[in-house]
Amino acid sequence: MTKIKMCGLRREADIEFANKLRPEYIGYVFAQSSKRYVQPEKAAELTKKLDKNIIPVGVFVNSPIEEVIGIVRSGAVRAVQLHGEEDEDYIAELKKLDICVIRAFKVRSEADVRAAEESSADYVLLDSGQGSGETFDWSVIGEIKREYFLAGGLTADNAAEAIQQLHPYAVDASSCLEIDGFKDFGKMKAFAEAVRGR
Repeated sequence: MTKIKMCGLRREADIEFANKLRPEYIGYVFAQSSKRYVQPEKAAELTKKLDKNIIPVGVFVNSPIEEVIGIVRSGAVRAVQLHGEEDEDYIAELKKLDICVIRAFKVRSEADVRAAEESSADYVLLDSGQGSGETFDWSVIGEIKREYFLAGGLTADNAAEAIQQLHPYAVDASSCLEIDGFKDFGKMKAFAEAVRGR
């Protein structure tokens, strides 16, 4: 079954919602330019309240690698998602430490999908852009040869179609789970039910 990642959590209430809905992954955004930015210390506190079966992921954009490693070692996250210009050497350093790496790719063409296929990251994430809330042309994914997270404009209304058409390893949502910029239990529940076919 397609797994669920709910991204951009930053309040205790968000964690309570996640614990009820049991997505396989949740995400904290550590990019300070984001309105969903959460301080690493706060994320570590939130993770203590998170169901142990849910994997917390840290979303980073061009952070110094020492900072990323420090946040993983603090217990705040168990995987990292890279959205910047981080190269294969950066990924290799993290993997040497047994840190699970998800590499995000902005998909504009089949060439972007080919680049994702060749990444040494544990998983790749195919996205329309950083938090644009728009879908991309799914037809360019074609017959991708590896498991991937699908992101970008997914909602309770189109998640089932995406899964049926593309069979991604996981789907990743953030803005569609919110009302007025904050996570909403009803929207999170609707998305989870759409993905799980309930």
